[in-house]
Amino acid sequence: MVELETPQLDSVFHALGDATRRRMLRELSEGERTVGQLAEPFSISLAAASKHIKALENAGLIRREVRGRTHLCHLEPGPLASAHQWLIYYERYWSDRLARLEKLLLEEGTRKSPPAKKETTDE
Repeated sequence: MVELETPQLDSVFHALGDATRRRMLRELSEGERTVGQLAEPFSISLAAASKHIKALENAGLIRREVRGRTHLCHLEPGPLASAHQWLIYYERYWSDRLARLEKLLLEEGTRKSPPAKKETTDE
């Protein structure tokens, strides 16, 4: 069973709830990036980028490494697994519901279908 009430899951969904952060994660899936590289596509300040990065760090989705004055960010995909498991639970739920609905609609359709008419030939 998937644990539905964990602080980490809350912070993961909070982090994923922002398009800027989702795009940052996508960038990081291709390799490490500096804070400046993560900020660049959005035309945002380094301070604003740092706030987004902090939300991703709090969720455990990225790890920041300091090399001299450079801050490098790395993707940490582990916490995405808990979010994925949570989503799979509901995917199964909705798939089951939709399968039941389809069955009911098919049964309803066969009950309401008029009998097929026989073709008569005039010879």
